[in-house]
Amino acid sequence: MAEAVPVRCPACQRENGYISPVFPCACGSPVIPPLDLAAAPLPLTHRTWRDSWVAVRCGACGRESEWPHPEVGCGSCGTVVLVPVRPPEAPEPAEPSAGAADAWAAAGADPGAPEAAGAGEGVREDGAPGGARPGGPAPAGPGGGPAGAARGPAARGPASRPPFRPVTIRTARDAVTTAALYLRWLGFRDVRQPDGVPIPSAAVDLRAPGVVAQVDPTTAPAGLRAVECVWLNGLTASATSVYFALAGYTEEARGRADDLGIPLFVMDLTGMPQPVNDPADALVGRGA
Repeated sequence: MAEAVPVRCPACQRENGYISPVFPCACGSPVIPPLDLAAAPLPLTHRTWRDSWVAVRCGACGRESEWPHPEVGCGSCGTVVLVPVRPPEAPEPAEPSAGAADAWAAAGADPGAPEAAGAGEGVREDGAPGGARPGGPAPAGPGGGPAGAARGPAARGPASRPPFRPVTIRTARDAVTTAALYLRWLGFRDVRQPDGVPIPSAAVDLRAPGVVAQVDPTTAPAGLRAVECVWLNGLTASATSVYFALAGYTEEARGRADDLGIPLFVMDLTGMPQPVNDPADALVGRGA
């Protein structure tokens, strides 16, 4: 596990310890946002979609992806501080001898341990759900907190199903649209989206005959209560409950979802949902 670094609160000047999250690249290697400790931290006074994400380049394969911007809450005055991140550097050729497991070890994380990864990432060359999975349930998310991670290669489902074509996620509405398109790809018909523009800080319901889905477009991992709420909604409607999140899930939410059989998916900003647990793998495999 990475060591905590001091981040000084610009409001009260207190130093708070911060541990950088470890995210899984599509190639299976760990990605750690390169903190710029020489730059002054900025207080977060107004949260916007653009400022909630930061570009980070994988040192192993050179892939550049968007991940939640590192932030830390001051333990003294409560100010939320954005931790500066260095911009991506030009990609360097990967050494053929360095495997993903070695990279995870170099990052101080066990690829099979709960602290190893954050929100899932990965798109296969043919556009189908896929990408390497670091392996096992791997929660760790923004700010060092736990979050659900995408698992290994996603099941492609029936051979007759065409590849899923993702939609780039730039806004909360894009996240809801992507989840609706994915449910239709799984075979659920007449997926109904709510009217109006989604609030970035709130989850959105999607419904269709046989399914009740929750889409969480925020940059914080979905928690236990959120998973239990979608399960109760599905129970009331006698339908399958499904959850989509951008920033993954807490460890408690993952465990509860496994107990209740709720399929969990994470979405990266390329718009490719990835299954997080066994119920999600089973849903992708069988479809609606």
